[in-house]
Amino acid sequence: MLLATTPTIEGGRIIRYNGIVTGEVILGANVFRDFFASIRDIVGGRAGSYENVLRDGRTTAFQEMMQEAQRLGANAIVGIDIDYETIGKSMLMVSVSGTAVTVEMMMQQAPSPQPGYGGSVPPWGQR
Repeated sequence: MLLATTPTIEGGRIIRYNGIVTGEVILGANVFRDFFASIRDIVGGRAGSYENVLRDGRTTAFQEMMQEAQRLGANAIVGIDIDYETIGKSMLMVSVSGTAVTVEMMMQQAPSPQPGYGGSVPPWGQR
């Protein structure tokens, strides 16, 4: 599945728009994780446990969105948007959305030989 935040896929031609697809994950915060994260806020540093939870949530949301696109017969999703929202005091929502499309990839043509050269004898070897 091709994924892009842009409205098109370079080297491809969209032949069908299959519909809007989404993926959402709501993550609950853990009391112990919140406690240790608040300590990190005071002393500085990264909250690795929160980063891991966000990464897992984003991955799950993308998987949901791709499964929905496959059900619609798409082979790509364009215009992807990723959002993070807080719900209440201890919930976080990760949502992704995009347009499921069917893309036909264009074949790249090999460069044509230079005129008068034919590709067999380099110009510097000719008299």
